[in-house]
Amino acid sequence: MTENFTLTLSCGQRPGIVRAVSAFLFDNDCDIAEHQQFDDSTDGSFFLRTSFVAGGSTDIEKLTESFREVAERFSMMYTFNGCSQPRVLVMVSKMGHCLNDLIFRWRSQNLGGELVAVVSNHEVLRPMAEAAGLPFVHVPVTPGTKAEAEQRLLDLVAEYEVDLVVLARYMQVLSDETCRALHGKAINIHHSFLPGFKGAKPYHQAFDRGVKQVGATAHYVTPDLDEGPIIEQQVIRIDHTHDPSRLATVGQDAEALALSRAVRWHCENRVLLHGHRTVIFS
Repeated sequence: MTENFTLTLSCGQRPGIVRAVSAFLFDNDCDIAEHQQFDDSTDGSFFLRTSFVAGGSTDIEKLTESFREVAERFSMMYTFNGCSQPRVLVMVSKMGHCLNDLIFRWRSQNLGGELVAVVSNHEVLRPMAEAAGLPFVHVPVTPGTKAEAEQRLLDLVAEYEVDLVVLARYMQVLSDETCRALHGKAINIHHSFLPGFKGAKPYHQAFDRGVKQVGATAHYVTPDLDEGPIIEQQVIRIDHTHDPSRLATVGQDAEALALSRAVRWHCENRVLLHGHRTVIFS
């Protein structure tokens, strides 16, 4: 019986890295199924993602410990992942287009992750979540209860053993402390009109300015509001016939597509953080 694993790593560029990784996998009776690498000539960094098949007696802990000597030799930051799908918690407010899309892709087994719960500061989307068989947790948020609400979120992350939190149009700003607690494990989606169209009714602002493209950006959550490392962006061309209502519809399509791609790539270990940037092995 065999099992699929993925190795992702980053380090400084130098000769022999790929040879060392390949030799390690060969010596441990592993068969490489997919390999991608990227040399960043701007700062001399090297990134690698290799998926491979190993015998049934191989496990994550064994591989991680056995690889330590290779990693230390090249000063690597590395992670081995198994075939189990990451557990995903989705946060929403009142708009359900992104949640609906994530549920569809999850049910179609095309999301790459396992949806385990939906958390919201409103009750509006409870029927959608429960119709999909997902636990729905209502966590109201007011200025006076924000700290308690965020602690409740972190408690739910621990309770459901969550690997990834997805803000699927969750209309609350997380505190710096919560952003740091979820570093590299939380993805947000927003319209790509920032910073040109901040605040309420971005599609009305876009209409007034006669924009010709509607887009959306999926990024990791950081304390810098809507400025986290970008994972995916989707752009759809429009014209003068698009009123604010049609713009919003097109924008929602872009949001759903960009978010689902970002979630799938993260769950498949295809995203490597590189400072304020990302390396995507799509």
